[in-house]
Amino acid sequence: MQITVSGKQVELSDALRTRVDNQLTTITAKYFSHAQDAQVTFGRARSFFTCDITVHAGRGLTLRAEGEAADANGALDDAAEHIAKRLRRYRRRVNDHSRDQAHRARPQAARQYILRQEDDAPDADGGGSVVEQVTYATVVAEVAAEISILSVGDAVMRMDLADAPVLMFRNSASGELNVVYRRSDGNIGWIDPAGAT
Repeated sequence: MQITVSGKQVELSDALRTRVDNQLTTITAKYFSHAQDAQVTFGRARSFFTCDITVHAGRGLTLRAEGEAADANGALDDAAEHIAKRLRRYRRRVNDHSRDQAHRARPQAARQYILRQEDDAPDADGGGSVVEQVTYATVVAEVAAEISILSVGDAVMRMDLADAPVLMFRNSASGELNVVYRRSDGNIGWIDPAGAT
């Protein structure tokens, strides 16, 4: 991590620069290993020192903290404590989100088959009449599909967005496989086996 230390109307010693480098490297490595850079600015306001730390921790994350104390080391400690608290809080949120995603059920894998209609016209009664029999026996296409976990409203929305006549999904409320489909009268049908009890 690249650390830039500067002072506004304050003389900075090499010992303070080394302390800043050590402290920020330790804090960022503990909570967020791939921080990119940090700017530390010391200043003087009336009778106390100020320390302003800005850390660019990557992924669009920028943290800023200010500290003030009677001396520059105390101001650094105050600002570094605020940065550590924010990094710890951010890290906890990232971990909670990852744990939540790990426990959340993934969409179920499925296969979608498209069958071709074959018209057979056998002589069913042995006479001259022909009885039409329609069978669907030839697989034309096989496509990987997902059975997503959705609410009924979300399933209808996805079906409409895909302009599909039917959509199978796992109901987020009951956990059961459900189907929504477009009826010939233009309304939406919903098949819910959990509601059959």
